[in-house]
Amino acid sequence: MNFATWPALLVVDVEGNGTNPPDLVEVAALPVRDGRPDKSTAGWWLTRPNRPVTPFATRVHGLTNDDLAKQPTWAEVADQVRAFLGAAWICAHNAHTDYRVLGAHLCDWRPAGVLDTLRLAKVTYPDLGKYSLDALIEHVQPDLSEAPGARHRAVFDAFATARLLTAMASRFDTWDQLIAAAVPSGLPGAPEPERDPTLW
Repeated sequence: MNFATWPALLVVDVEGNGTNPPDLVEVAALPVRDGRPDKSTAGWWLTRPNRPVTPFATRVHGLTNDDLAKQPTWAEVADQVRAFLGAAWICAHNAHTDYRVLGAHLCDWRPAGVLDTLRLAKVTYPDLGKYSLDALIEHVQPDLSEAPGARHRAVFDAFATARLLTAMASRFDTWDQLIAAAVPSGLPGAPEPERDPTLW
């Protein structure tokens, strides 16, 4: 895989306040350049949700209402996030969720395409059995020594996902092969199904 042929790509991760639908409390967007996550130009936002963070959500990501009390609201940072994401490709683990949540908060935003490391892992490691982010980290053993923060925080999970993406992508020869394996049907960037030339 020649990583230099990749289009602009951001690995994203979001954390919510635990409500349904969720308010965002943390968003990370980490560029991947030449097959490596680029922390120096990453985007990262903490926001104060409209509704309080639930105790369950706090147990997952560790962010409390006190932690977020002085952070800007989503409305105050939405334009920054939209501008940062632009029309680049995005990648996430279980990408349907991150894409849906970001799309609900950025109604006029649409990425060029959406890679899903969960879908990609099922193709790359068909006999693994479990495909959670933790299971893949244990199986692939990516170098996370430079990962910022801790597991279940958006910045850490984006970095880990980026490392997993490039590890799995190295098993493919071309970008087209990668998107065929990693883009869920119905999401931006999914390959068009081949049409039967015998049908009118």
